[in-house]
Amino acid sequence: MKQMPITIASIKHQLDDHLGQSLTVVAQAGRKKVTRRKGTLRKTFPAVFVVELDQDENNFERVSYSYTDLLTKTIQLEFEEVI
Repeated sequence: MKQMPITIASIKHQLDDHLGQSLTVVAQAGRKKVTRRKGTLRKTFPAVFVVELDQDENNFERVSYSYTDLLTKTIQLEFEEVI
């Protein structure tokens, strides 16, 4: 079976299933530099999604990313396993 191309709508749908879950956002921050931020997936909108950051590790409350950031692999999301 041929794999379906990933679309922004399918990325949003997948993220909707993870609302409220803890995650780590791994972002490319330039040449060979990567940033990692822990937080919780709070909200999805038509073009962006919002991650509320852990306050003990970050100096701002929330950050938003576009679905194209995931599509182009500018960022990656690592969801924590739910036991």
